Amino acid sequence: MDNLVISNIRQRPLRSAISVLGVALGVTLVMLFTGLSRGMSDDLQRRSENVRAEIIFTRPGSFQATSTSANLSTKYVDLLKKVDGVESAVPVIRHVFPSGTWGVDQVEGVDWDSFAQMSNIRLVQGRGPKAFDEIVIDETKASRNHPVGSSVKLFGAKEFKVVGIYAPESGARSKLSLEAMQNALEVSGKCSYILVKVRNPADQIAVAKRINETLPGNKVQRTADFFPSIENSIPGLAIFMRVLVVLAAVVSALVVMLAMHTTITERTREIGILKAMGASRRYIISEIEREALAISFMGLVVGFVLAALAGFGIHKATGLIFEFGGWWALTAAVIGLAGGALGALYPAARAANLDPVTALAYE
Repeated sequence: MDNLVISNIRQRPLRSAISVLGVALGVTLVMLFTGLSRGMSDDLQRRSENVRAEIIFTRPGSFQATSTSANLSTKYVDLLKKVDGVESAVPVIRHVFPSGTWGVDQVEGVDWDSFAQMSNIRLVQGRGPKAFDEIVIDETKASRNHPVGSSVKLFGAKEFKVVGIYAPESGARSKLSLEAMQNALEVSGKCSYILVKVRNPADQIAVAKRINETLPGNKVQRTADFFPSIENSIPGLAIFMRVLVVLAAVVSALVVMLAMHTTITERTREIGILKAMGASRRYIISEIEREALAISFMGLVVGFVLAALAGFGIHKATGLIFEFGGWWALTAAVIGLAGGALGALYPAARAANLDPVTALAYE
């Protein structure tokens, strides 16, 4: 980078800093929103993969990504166990509830011993839930200031005592006993779905077909197909991400364009001197573009740092998970640099077309 570009940036530190922050804002927005989407999706997939049952038995429409209902009779458990090829069946109530100002959370009601045995879950501290006001949580939730003996709030303001911490994470991060959940939701003898473990995993398709024939009118799915990713389960999320990327590019380009336009107006006399000394249009445009790219690069670095700090802080405060992918980092880099270069193009062309005599007379 030549001395002229460096001196131009140093002569106007406040304007340069504002331009850098404008580019950084666009980069930070892209990294935060895509990192949140990727992090939540991958987290959901990890927890879903730790559900060891091969088949999910439920009622049509009772289970969605952001809502659920307990409308399935637990009497189906005994009926499912009689189907040839079924090893065990465990009823589960999944309840989705508002979580402060940050969206929603979920809790599951299970028969702890049966669920833990089916999913190969172990207690790393404490014991399983027994009383109606007891809860077990996974290690991730426990790391957010919820050790054994502390309390968590569910169903509004009701407090539940943490009596155990389990690993690995599987399904919802918090689990009550099935009876406690039925009592809290006033759905005695009901559940949201039933996890079905087959004797031979290779026969799960045949077993699912037998279940469907034996108990028609219900919904039988393979567990691998049951838990969709967040991108697919939330309508319009992919479109929202694309719109966000475009807006970030526009913000970066406008900030740099305004900064370059103002800077060039202030340098009208200097540009006139350069043209009078024989500077070509190409030289003037290249100098302005170099300055814009330098500002954009600094904004890019600042944006990555701000995104990492903001992601870490939000995770600590709310538990939301961020995963910053290389592809989106590259996209943010292209947005920052291209937005800056395009934003400076018009001011650069305007400066290159100035009449030297008029520019020298400018005050």
